[in-house]
Amino acid sequence: MKKSTILTILKIIGVLFCVYLFLISIGLMGAAFKGFGKGFAEKLIQTTSNPFIGLFIGVMATSIMQSSSTTTCIVVGMVSSGVLTIVNAIPIIMGANIGTTVTNTLVSIAHIGRKEEFKRAVSGGTIHDFFNIFCVIVMFPLQLTTNFLGILASYMSNLFSHFGGMTFTSPLKVLTQPVIHIIFEILKYFIGTNLQLLYILMLTASLVLLFFSLAFIVKIMRMLVLEKAEIVLNKTLGKNGVVAILAATLFTAVIQSSSITTSLMIPLIASGILNIETVFPIVMGANIGTTVTAMLASFATANPAAITVAFVHFLFNMIGVCVIYPIKPLRSFLVICARKLGEAAARKKRYIFIYVLTLFFIVPGILIAISELMK
Repeated sequence: MKKSTILTILKIIGVLFCVYLFLISIGLMGAAFKGFGKGFAEKLIQTTSNPFIGLFIGVMATSIMQSSSTTTCIVVGMVSSGVLTIVNAIPIIMGANIGTTVTNTLVSIAHIGRKEEFKRAVSGGTIHDFFNIFCVIVMFPLQLTTNFLGILASYMSNLFSHFGGMTFTSPLKVLTQPVIHIIFEILKYFIGTNLQLLYILMLTASLVLLFFSLAFIVKIMRMLVLEKAEIVLNKTLGKNGVVAILAATLFTAVIQSSSITTSLMIPLIASGILNIETVFPIVMGANIGTTVTAMLASFATANPAAITVAFVHFLFNMIGVCVIYPIKPLRSFLVICARKLGEAAARKKRYIFIYVLTLFFIVPGILIAISELMK
C-alpha cells in the first residue's frame, strides 16, 4: 500500500475519531444543562397561560436544556397528565424551536480564534436561528387568531391515536452514552454528592472536548478535501435541495437531534468546504426530523391530547419548510441576515455573545419575570 494511501486512511480515521469526540462533547453539554435546568424548566413551563410569555418560556427552557426534543417531550407529558392545555402548549412548542438553535451558535463560537473561519462559522451556525425566528414571526399571529395548528393537529391525532407504545433508540446515543456515563461516574466519584459542581465540571469537560475536536476536524478536513471535491459537494447538494431536506430529515429522525445534524455542518462551513446556501436545506430537514422524538413519546402515552401537541411540532416545522423553501428571495434574505451577523461578529467578537445572551436568555428572562410580578 502506498504511503499516501496510508496517510489518507489515517486522516479519515482521525476525522471520525474527532467527530466522535465532538458528539460526546455535545452529549456532555446537554447532560450538564439538563442537570442544571430540567426541574427549573418544568416549573417554568407551568407558570403562565399568556401565549406571548409561553413563547418566551419555550425559548428560555430549551436554551437552558439545549434540546427542543426534551422540551416538547416535557410538554407532551404535561398535556397528557392534564397540567397543560393544548392551546397553552402550542406557543411553548414554537419557542422551543428558537431555543434549540443556541447549540449551533455556541459551537460556532469555538472557531473564534480565526477571523475568516469564525465569520463563516457564525453565519452557518445562525442560519438555523433566522429560519426558526422567521417561522415564528409568520405563524405565531396566525395561530393566535385562527388556532390553525391546533385544528390540523387534532385532525391528524384522530388518525394516529391508536398507535401505542412505539419507541426508538438513537444509534448515536448507543455509541456515545456509555462514554458520557463513564465520565459522569468518574467525576461523581471524585466530587461526591455536590451535583452543581458535578454539572459545572461536565460542562467544562464538554467545552474542552468541543474546542479540541472542532479544531482538528477543520484542520484534517482541509488536508483531505481538495478544491474539486468542494465544488462537487456544493453543486450536488445545492442543486438537489429537496434531496438534502429529505436526507437531513431521515438522518435527524434516526439520531433524534437537530442540534447534532446542524452542528456537524459548522466545521464544514468554517473550513470553506460547504457554503450556507448548501447547508440551508439540511437545516430545514433537521427541523422536520427532530419532531419524531416527541411523536414517539406521544404515541407511548396513547393520549389524544399529547399526540395532538406532538403533531403541532411536526406541522409547525413542515409548514415552515413548505413556505420558505420554494421562495428563493426569502431564502436569500435569511442567508443575508446570517452572513451579516457573521461579518459583524468577525469585526467585534462581543457581538455574538451579546446576540446569544439577549435572544436566548435576557429578553425571555425579563419578560417572564415581568409576567410573574404582574400576577
